[in-house]
This record gives sequence, structure tokens and C-alpha cells, in this order.
Amino acid sequence: MESGYVTTPFGRRSMSLGMLASQQLAESIEPGMRRSKWKLFRAICEARPALGVTDRALTVLDALLTFYPDDEISEEKGLIVFPSNAQLSLRARGMTPATLRRHLAVLVDAGLIVRKDSPNGKRYARRDRDGAVGEAFGFSVAPLLARAAEIESLAAQAVADRELLRVTRERLTVCRRDISKLIAAAIEEEVSGDWEGISVMFRTLLARIPRVATAGTLAPLLDEMGLLRDEIVNLLERQIKRQKIDANESQIERHKQNSNPESIYELEPSFRKKQGANSSANNEPITKPVEERRLNAPIPSGRVSGGTARGGGHSLKSFPLGLVLQACPQILDYGPAGMIGNWRDLMSAAVVVRSMLGVSASAYEEACSGMGPENAATVIACILERGGHINSAGGYLRDLTRRTERGEFAIGPMLMALVRASTGVRRNVS
Repeated sequence: MESGYVTTPFGRRSMSLGMLASQQLAESIEPGMRRSKWKLFRAICEARPALGVTDRALTVLDALLTFYPDDEISEEKGLIVFPSNAQLSLRARGMTPATLRRHLAVLVDAGLIVRKDSPNGKRYARRDRDGAVGEAFGFSVAPLLARAAEIESLAAQAVADRELLRVTRERLTVCRRDISKLIAAAIEEEVSGDWEGISVMFRTLLARIPRVATAGTLAPLLDEMGLLRDEIVNLLERQIKRQKIDANESQIERHKQNSNPESIYELEPSFRKKQGANSSANNEPITKPVEERRLNAPIPSGRVSGGTARGGGHSLKSFPLGLVLQACPQILDYGPAGMIGNWRDLMSAAVVVRSMLGVSASAYEEACSGMGPENAATVIACILERGGHINSAGGYLRDLTRRTERGEFAIGPMLMALVRASTGVRRNVS
């Protein structure tokens, strides 16, 4: 190395401990160490914020490196460059002398170059008779070679930080877009939920994004937005599941109604008069004379007028709609528009009540298969009427379905018991 001693700056420039430390570091180069000057310069550009240099100072360093004769910096080939200010200014894109001196001082303070001033402050080299440089005065690039590993590590860290910031920004942008569009879709589809409160929360998170952000400041915001997006997705998925369940129940109901050839919707009495004030005040019978005779007649063990439902090889008697509604008046509240005028209305109400009682769709489907859709709806109405006495409506319905398949269950006694109970209540009230 050219300098094995401490050198102080020429003229009025003062000496500092930082300069002394840089000179000592420049003397600690490992033997045989070499680096490509332009690869090292690109690493310095990557690590510029960590090294504390400006882009104009890097322009001056670039100009200095052009005066180094080889592409690789090594101790064997010398470490001193000695351009004049005029030549250095030309290669620094015409930088003025005052600006040039200022940025040279920045490079010295950053520990990237070291001054080796001559006695008169000029930059020059003494050569021997063979033309080889014996001693040179100017700027030493030895600190670049001594700090090469540190500079490369800082550059790699800067590249990793920049990549992390880019990925974080992209994820944050996607998350913002997802939340915005999901909220808009939920409001447009009228999904139940506090979407106004969620929108306010989203706007609050957006207001916290800084204009000059780092990966460290964006990471907490990304986590919070991710949680908000997950919550919105969960709300929308629950809505989709509810729609699927309703669609499946409707599809099953239509299939069961169409598959029963013995259904006689047109022969059933309309129950709309029950909603009138005169009918309830006079406590008159709610069915036509045919249904009155059926109600007063004893229940035979054979087939009853009104049809049968077949399931599992056994026949199950079905009863008039008027009798079912007289025995189970609570089911009326769940019919379309609060009324039940035919079997279709009753079965629609049974689907609603089934869900309210906690009866699974599979249990109700088995009941429809085993009893017939009209009788299954009738049993649901009876279970609703006796809700306070039944612990598990789903288990009770499955048990009745199995008993029906074995021929051990009949709806008549259940309906008659409810009729007698409701008649007794009306008499006590009157």
C-alpha cells in the first residue's frame, strides 16, 4: 500500500478522528483482496442511504474511479488516483470547483476515500526511470477495498428491504381493492350486517397509510386490513350458505309435492275465513259440512277419506286441511302473508317452522319420504303446537318417521288430542 503512515490534510482543513479511523481501516486490507470497481460502485449506489452519501457525491466518486487504470481494485496495482480539479470536473459532468470540493469532503467524511495530500497540496505522482509510479499524492480508494464486504452486505440488505416494501405495497393494494369491492357487493346485494360501521373502519385504516412508507410501517396496517377482509368474507360466505340451504329446501319441497299423485289441493277447504272477526267471535266451525262430518265421525282403523300417504310399504292416513289447522292454529303465523289456504301454503310454512325448531333438512326429507309431504307438514305443525313438551324436535320427527315405516304411528290421535286441547282452552276463556 502507498501510505503506511498517518497523513493530515493540507492547508486550513482540520484533522478529525473520523479521518484517522478511515486511514487505519485503509491499512487493514487483507492480502490478495481485489474487487471490480464498477460492481463495487453499484453496491455503493444500492447502499447509499446506509452509507450517508448523496447522489451528487456518487457522481464525483464515479468520476474518480474512471481515473483508476484497471477494472479491478487491488493493492498490488496501487490505490491512489491523482486527477486535477479541472479533469475531475469534466468527468463529473461539468461540476463547478466549489461543488466538487464540497462533495469530495462528503466522500471523505463517509469513509469511502482518504486524502493523501502532497506538501504543497497538489496532486501528482513521482515515477522511477522505468515509468512506474513510486509515490503518488491525491485520493486513496483503499477504504473501498477494505470495506468491500461491508458495502456488499449493506447493498444486499437494501435490495431485500426494497423488495419487501414492494411486496408489502402490492399486498396492501390488493387488500384495499378486495375490501372496497366486497363492501360494495354486500351493500348492493343487501346482505345483513353493519356495513356502515365496516366502511368507517376501512376508511380509518386508509387514513393511517403514510405518504412516505416503509415496510415496517405498512406491515401492521396490512395485518389489520387482512383481518377486516377475512371478517367480510366470512359474513358473505354465511350469506351464501343460507341461500344454498333455502334453495335446497325449496327444491326438495317442489319435488315432494309433484311426486304425490294422491294430493287433492282443489278439494281442500279454504281457510281464509278464519282470519275474519265474525268467525272468531262466534266460534263457528271453520270447515265445510263435509269436514264437520269427518270430524264428528269415529276414526276407523282403515282408510279415511282424504287419501293416504305411502312410505316404507305401510299406509298413513291423511286428514283434511281444515282439521289440521283447527288442531294446530299456530302454524297460521308462518304461512304466506299470515294465511294458509291450501296444502302448498301449509308445506311452505312447515319448511319455515322446521328450520326454527332446529329440525335438520335430512330429517324433514326422510319424513316427507316416509309419510308423504302433506303428513310431514302436518306433523311439523303438531310439533310446533306441542313445542313446550318436546325436547328435541328433530329426534322426535325421526322417531315418528321410523314408527310410520313400521306401521306403528297414526296422525289421527295426535290431531284429535290437539283439537280437544284447543276446544277446552276456548271454553275456559269464554
